[in-house]
Amino acid sequence: MDRVERDALLVVRVQLGDRQALGELVGHWHEPVWRYVRRMLDGPGPADDVSQEAWAAVLKALPALRQPERFAPWLFTIIRRSVMDHLRTKYGPPDVVDGDLVDDGETDAVLDRTQVADGLAVLEPREREVLILFHLQDMSLEDCADVLGIPVGTVKSRLFRARRLLRDRMIEKGYTS
Repeated sequence: MDRVERDALLVVRVQLGDRQALGELVGHWHEPVWRYVRRMLDGPGPADDVSQEAWAAVLKALPALRQPERFAPWLFTIIRRSVMDHLRTKYGPPDVVDGDLVDDGETDAVLDRTQVADGLAVLEPREREVLILFHLQDMSLEDCADVLGIPVGTVKSRLFRARRLLRDRMIEKGYTS
């Protein structure tokens, strides 16, 4: 049974009132959610608060989830909204800038996971979140688009821009590919 099937089964069991399934579902996703929130925010304190608020929203909305097989994108959509609300409160409205850059493939597989995770802290939230969802949460482009509420083409352009910025920052730090 793969992750999608496991999550779908757990969601259905939770919707039927199975508390043990709820514990398993939260247990599987607690750490990935916290890591995403932690990497998007400035410190563990805000990450704890935002994660807790986000999980409360997830648990409140879970009975209404109609596509249990889409749990991960649905979960990260809610988590992302909580993170963006926190960032919006802290920094003000986000800039709306999207280009139609095309990925030329030059940055594929240049950095490993650890290097990507180390370099995420220096990126702006927009670039950081798409890298986290795609590379660290192993979401597809379509799932990233669902979570971010943008077209797949925009996800590709953000990935391109984020990889380039990350590569530049990592080179500045002395990492080599």
